[in-house]
Amino acid sequence: MLPHLAPGGDDPTALPLLIFAVTGMGGIGKTALAVEAAHRARAQGWFPGGTLFVDLRGYDDDPVTADQAVLALLDALGVRDRDLPATTERQYDAYRALLADRRDRMLLVLDNASDPSQYVPLLPGTDRHRVLITSRDRPDALPVRLIDLGILAPDDSVALVTRALAHTDERDDRLAREPEALQELCDLCGHLPLALQIAAGMLRRRRHRDVASLVAEIKKAEDPTAALDRGSPGTDLYGRSLVLRPVLETSYRRLTADQARLLRLLCLAPSAETSTEAVAALADLETDDALPLLEDLAAVYLVSAVRSVGGPGSGVRWRVHDLVRAFGAGVVARDAELREAGEAARERIVLFYIGRAVAADALLSGLRGVQEPFADRVQAVAWLDEERVGLVAAVQWAREERFAGTAAMLADCLTQYLRWRRLFDDSIAVAEAAREAAHRAGDRHREAGVLNNLGKALAETGRTDEAIDAYTRARDLFQAIGDRHQEAGAWSHIGDAMERAGRSRKAITAHTRARDLFQAIGDRRCEARVWGNLGVALRDAGRTKKAIDAHTHARRLFQAIGDRLGEAMAWGNLGNAHQRAGHPDKAIHAHTVARSLFEGAGDRYGEATEWGNVANALQQAGRMEEAIEAYGKSLEIFREFKDWYGQGVTLHNLADAHRAAHQHGPARSAYLQATDAYARANAPTEAAQARARATEPPD
Repeated sequence: MLPHLAPGGDDPTALPLLIFAVTGMGGIGKTALAVEAAHRARAQGWFPGGTLFVDLRGYDDDPVTADQAVLALLDALGVRDRDLPATTERQYDAYRALLADRRDRMLLVLDNASDPSQYVPLLPGTDRHRVLITSRDRPDALPVRLIDLGILAPDDSVALVTRALAHTDERDDRLAREPEALQELCDLCGHLPLALQIAAGMLRRRRHRDVASLVAEIKKAEDPTAALDRGSPGTDLYGRSLVLRPVLETSYRRLTADQARLLRLLCLAPSAETSTEAVAALADLETDDALPLLEDLAAVYLVSAVRSVGGPGSGVRWRVHDLVRAFGAGVVARDAELREAGEAARERIVLFYIGRAVAADALLSGLRGVQEPFADRVQAVAWLDEERVGLVAAVQWAREERFAGTAAMLADCLTQYLRWRRLFDDSIAVAEAAREAAHRAGDRHREAGVLNNLGKALAETGRTDEAIDAYTRARDLFQAIGDRHQEAGAWSHIGDAMERAGRSRKAITAHTRARDLFQAIGDRRCEARVWGNLGVALRDAGRTKKAIDAHTHARRLFQAIGDRLGEAMAWGNLGNAHQRAGHPDKAIHAHTVARSLFEGAGDRYGEATEWGNVANALQQAGRMEEAIEAYGKSLEIFREFKDWYGQGVTLHNLADAHRAAHQHGPARSAYLQATDAYARANAPTEAAQARARATEPPD
């Protein structure tokens, strides 16, 4: 801000900007910044004529009018008593004349303005002086330079609380002893300066208690704003009120009925950041009707606009500060009619999410063409990425009786995406919530299906014993309700988990049981898939000849029923078995056929996988340049899908190929790129391995 206030600080080629507005939500620190800037500017000698300050109390019940403020300004300029003009019009004339006559530059600070009518009549009639306005409302009607304040960065929040305590007692070492609790306290305060000041005051007053006790107290409260205000020291060193809830209440009371309704419902959304389309569904509005209301809320800093990076829609998302969300949810909770309206809104957004997630899941499954509103798989994945936090949070509503069915349906739609993105913690949370809902509803069939999903997520995180337990419970439920088909699938999942645990014999037994069940049922497609799983278990047990026979049988079954994608998968498995058996030429042939089949079916993801397998077989055969070229083709497709884990695996293999070809520079570069890709894919172990390879000396 200071450079703007400096003499000659403005662009000399531009028209002089005389007015600056510090804007932001209540409690963001606008007044503190303006006062500090005024002090520093005076210290620099930039305003030898002095500084005038008026608190317009724009958000109080009785705000200061311009007519009242001009009297205070005239008094500060020495015009009072008998010298004061008799009429309001002459008072303004006298005020402007005094400013025009003053040769020394002055700074006018008009604090806490809520409406242009409070400050427009007070603007100087000369370009010599500068005006600094603070407001929770963006002054769009005037040519002002806006200085928008946002919440503090986490490190700055920690520094604010640390300084506040150190100034009181430098021996207070609680923050140094409890850095994690301090960080959590700042998070609970939403990194809002007013809330942080209140928290610091509470810590000063309860100096014999640790930081963690205050964190626990705030977390226990239904409304963090009320918890903070209860412990507030009241005022700061300047006598300003340190209370949070009244700040939010005054902003809320100034909204129109439609704006207030939208804010309340937005505070009930599953996450703090929501797309325009989802907000419209939540509020039961057309997007074109919701957008102006959202813009109105953004203009008074109760929401903030965030640019969308992908997916269909307006390209804008809307973020609500955590403390505003808590305040809005509290308003709803205290009114029965608002609670019912809120529950209906939550149902609408879950149904909106289900509609979108079903279409996205279909594209993720390999379905070609347009799935409204998504033009393609890439756009569907972009939407899932952006809405993931809200989608996962909405599934947690399945624990509530009203949402047990719909939120559990949403969980089904997310299973494949979360596994593909390797978001296993989210997968487990989603499956647990859906399982609880199904169990409470007595829906044993759904509960068994969700247990299967839970088992997959647990297996991916290395929790194989828990995965086997989940699969076994699913199998037992399917047996109890007489669903032999799903029972067979559960046996196959048990085999997969046993395989991950290194229990190859038990894996072979489980897959054999699944195969026999599918044969008895007459489901040839599922039988073929289990033949493939059995082949993998046999291969890993070192029984490569039997593995090749199993994959060959699976391939023939898929061919017989005309399942081209299944056949492609079987050819890929057959290639892996030949590679394990030391038959690189046969492996290259099998993977090349698999790649061609995937390409013909339009399955780009399968094609990418098989390009990598072809490359791996070529590398085994010592054909390094061809292998490097094939890895490049695989990498290109994984990048198209923004599949970070696929990129990490391919880059790591590519680096190994470069290293084997004694191309050490490209090898190191690929290892480092693999490190970054693995990190983005939430795969820290693989990232560490790639980073270690990058630092190893050449062979």
